[in-house]
Amino acid sequence: MNNNNNTTHTRMVKRKRKRKLRKRALFILIPVLIAFLGILSYGTYLYTKADSVLSNSYEDDGRDKSDLREEKVDPSSDNVSVLILGVDENDHRENSGNSRTDTIMLATLNIKDKSVKLVSIPRDTYVYIPEVGYETKINHAHAYGGPHATIETVESLLDIPVDYYVRVNFHAFVDVVDSLNGITVEVPYEFRESNSMDKRDAIHLLAGEQVLDGEEALALARTRKLDNDIQRGKRQQDIIKAIVNKAVSVNSILKYDNIIDAIGENLATNMSFGEMKSFISYGTSGSGIDIESLTLEGYDYQPAGTYYWQLDEVALTETKTLLKDHLEVKGDLINSTVDNDNVNQNAAEAQNESAHPY
Repeated sequence: MNNNNNTTHTRMVKRKRKRKLRKRALFILIPVLIAFLGILSYGTYLYTKADSVLSNSYEDDGRDKSDLREEKVDPSSDNVSVLILGVDENDHRENSGNSRTDTIMLATLNIKDKSVKLVSIPRDTYVYIPEVGYETKINHAHAYGGPHATIETVESLLDIPVDYYVRVNFHAFVDVVDSLNGITVEVPYEFRESNSMDKRDAIHLLAGEQVLDGEEALALARTRKLDNDIQRGKRQQDIIKAIVNKAVSVNSILKYDNIIDAIGENLATNMSFGEMKSFISYGTSGSGIDIESLTLEGYDYQPAGTYYWQLDEVALTETKTLLKDHLEVKGDLINSTVDNDNVNQNAAEAQNESAHPY
């Protein structure tokens, strides 16, 4: 009898232990499940909000595709290029719609390698602008004809198709960095710079690696008091990398709501929301985003007292080849050549800086 009682007691203890284990497992699973559902709900919310906000940023540039493409591209399956334009537009400047570009970068994206080549084009680069028919600083193209004129100019310069463009003003830049609680970058030297509202020497930074807020990051991106446009372009590339790397990190997931708000009113693009979603794979490939920075080599050129950045033709040809290989496009895509006589005839007009719109 005692043996039977002991057996029964043992079974009852085991059942109680199993029930306790089930309860403990349940208590562990419940918060995990709630967290999962919360993330799923948050993701659905973000998707809906992004669709609404970013769709409002779309503007039709009148092109179904680049003139240098035979067929329209699909970023989910094709290599594409994106022109990034940073414009210094402020309400107090009253220059909305006719501003010059303060930042010009072209990104080529290879879908197979999930790699990006980011080339910075100095704003004083001396180039032919098809919109007006003569050579002048590339940052004037946007003032003459907006993104369309800038796209034509970059395609003429680099002989590769520009499929998409993204135009942001300084307010978006500041707000995005602030929404990420700052970014960590290397400040090369001590300097003072104006802020986004043009308040003189409002930003003071010391040399060294540090976390910068939006206004400080903008000051670092804009200044060229102690170096030149080439170094400035490299700093801008480093800042963009810092923003991208932090934005795709796990710790930034809950900040996406603020990022979307920051971008919303300050972004214009010819990409649909569906096309934007295709670029997510570049940030979720498992090894981070592989971004290679490039610059356009050249030298100072100052005819008639006006400063330009004159490109080195040999280095430019090498850059063209590199970008074409990355996009996997071949041959000379620009069929028409510039009428040099017409360029020379209008060169004098380009020298008159007061005639250029601001």
